[in-house]
Amino acid sequence: DVQLQASGGGLVQAGGSLRLSCAASGLTFDDYAIGWFRQAPGKEREAVSCIATTDGSTYYADSVQGRFTISSDIAKDTAYLQMNSLKAEATAVYFCASYQYPYLDGAYYSEEGYTYWGQGTQLTVSS
Repeated sequence: DVQLQASGGGLVQAGGSLRLSCAASGLTFDDYAIGWFRQAPGKEREAVSCIATTDGSTYYADSVQGRFTISSDIAKDTAYLQMNSLKAEATAVYFCASYQYPYLDGAYYSEEGYTYWGQGTQLTVSS
């Protein structure tokens, strides 16, 4: 079975940092781009960042550009999301998901193209 295990969430003060991990199993990791999404209370799930496993190209939502960094370690079948200078509005459940392609095409920011999803990890940023 394919599994994506998101972890690393927690409670952090505004301005702090945290790193999320997404460990994959049951799939060939470098066959899929990986995306991070988040869903805040009362809001729709939104794309935060994505990384292609072909060339390492990345995407960041405007709200996190310059503060978040996505990376992947193919040897460990794990993707990461380093989050710095956290703001209260980052409070959400964060999900990782595997994209249908290993590269980022024109639809990577939409969750429709993602096949497998992790269970989510809660991030709470206190102000």
